[in-house]
Amino acid sequence: MKEYSIVRMGSEYVVQAGEISILKVSSRREAAKLVTDAAGLLQQEPAAAVDEALSPERETPEVP
Repeated sequence: MKEYSIVRMGSEYVVQAGEISILKVSSRREAAKLVTDAAGLLQQEPAAAVDEALSPERETPEVP
């Protein structure tokens, strides 16, 4: 996982991954929660339904 940081810029907080600014929010608490939520989502296994939807063997509907 990348290293994330939260930097105050004026009256807002900017979430950074490395040196790249990703997100700007109004409170440090909100920034910390969003980073935690995103990290949790990145660690989850993909759902079987998503795997099936991306399968090349899936039938594609014909467009009239």
